[in-house]
Amino acid sequence: MSHTATPVAGRHPREAAPSPTASIGALLVLLTGVFITTLDFFIVNVAIPDIQNDLGAGATAIQWVVAGFGLALGSGLITGGRLGDLAGRRRMYALGLAVFTAASLACGLAPSPATLIGARVVQGIAAALLMPQVLGIINGVFTGEARAKAFTAYGLAMGLGGVFGQLIGGVLIQANLFGTGWRSIFLINVPVGVVTLALVRRTVPSQPRTTGTRLDVTGTVLVTLGLIALVLPLIEGRRLGWPAWTWASLAASAVLLAAFALSQRRGSAPLVAPALFRQPAFRVGSGLALVYTLAMASFFLYLALYLQQGRGLSALESGLLFVALGAGYFAASTRATAIAARLGRQVLALGAAVQAAGCVLLLAAIGHAIGWLIPGLALVGAGMGFVLAPLSALVLSGVTDRHAASAAGVLSTAQQVGNALGVALVGIVFYGALGEVADAFRASLLPVMAFCGVTATLAQLLPKR
Repeated sequence: MSHTATPVAGRHPREAAPSPTASIGALLVLLTGVFITTLDFFIVNVAIPDIQNDLGAGATAIQWVVAGFGLALGSGLITGGRLGDLAGRRRMYALGLAVFTAASLACGLAPSPATLIGARVVQGIAAALLMPQVLGIINGVFTGEARAKAFTAYGLAMGLGGVFGQLIGGVLIQANLFGTGWRSIFLINVPVGVVTLALVRRTVPSQPRTTGTRLDVTGTVLVTLGLIALVLPLIEGRRLGWPAWTWASLAASAVLLAAFALSQRRGSAPLVAPALFRQPAFRVGSGLALVYTLAMASFFLYLALYLQQGRGLSALESGLLFVALGAGYFAASTRATAIAARLGRQVLALGAAVQAAGCVLLLAAIGHAIGWLIPGLALVGAGMGFVLAPLSALVLSGVTDRHAASAAGVLSTAQQVGNALGVALVGIVFYGALGEVADAFRASLLPVMAFCGVTATLAQLLPKR
């Protein structure tokens, strides 16, 4: 669950503003795509035990089911945004939604862990085509206060997809629709995707393509290979005993990402505008986003494993516990914008501190009755709401229209890469802990709290307003 910010472009001077009714219709169609792609990243957590039992998936395969989606999404977002500039945002949104729907069907029919992982990677690629178009279209359709409200609705859709993914997944698995079990969490995307796709052309206005730009193939290849070389050994290394190739891969990732940075400085049409990193808010904010999201997907995954494998809860019972987290998130996110108007950057530090406090309560609740987890989960959710709802606006507030698309893509990439890296890094702690699942979950909360602490520290480096 991470709030991505994406390409922004002004309305063509001869293009008439859509009516309010048309604008609302477009927003609903766009947010449906955002919701189901975000939901799909997190909904899988509650199905992990059933997937393991049904497909015989091991710990490494399970990490790839989650991280493979995030890695594909993170490495493709900037390119997806550029493709929207070149081919048209509505067209790329529709293409991404169509591929995502087909990949969801493949996930639901997967006969093996390898097939499921492959389909999840395709889902991530499709989401990378879809998501960068949404805020760009919103920015072209809405103006003034309506635009701010639409941005808030976008963040809320992503947040709700993340925090309620576990509950929705638990309900679907418990319902066992047509005997599909865990597969229903993917198959449900098919009718939703088909209906939404049919409405795209009728509701979403087309926007002029950006001229004078081209796709940076070299940059795309370098950043993709660099991220894969980074995440692959982090997931596989613990299981294999950290052989020499894992360290070579980590070293190669540094070289590849450095080569990517160099190519962006020298290229004529870079994926990432180097001028962005001369702006303190963006430079610090994108790093803050990456660090904070290290604590996101990892927390959801290992909490779900603890609840089902450590406490013996069913998928539905586990999902119901996430309602406490969702309630905290909803309450905080609806107030976060107003609080940010008063506190500025400190709203991010506040959210990180609240989330860390929730983790402390969870540590104290481990080993006690399951109800003792609820206060901690509510605080964790509130902390997430205080951080995620205002994050994009705080980081991108000083970015010019010229660099808005690039900035939004970089911020989105930082968040999704943080999710994938978090699963890998916290997984090393979780699966490396000695003892029961409860001990592993207890150990996994410590790096989550550390990431929150770094987030609060980085927030102090942002501009005050």
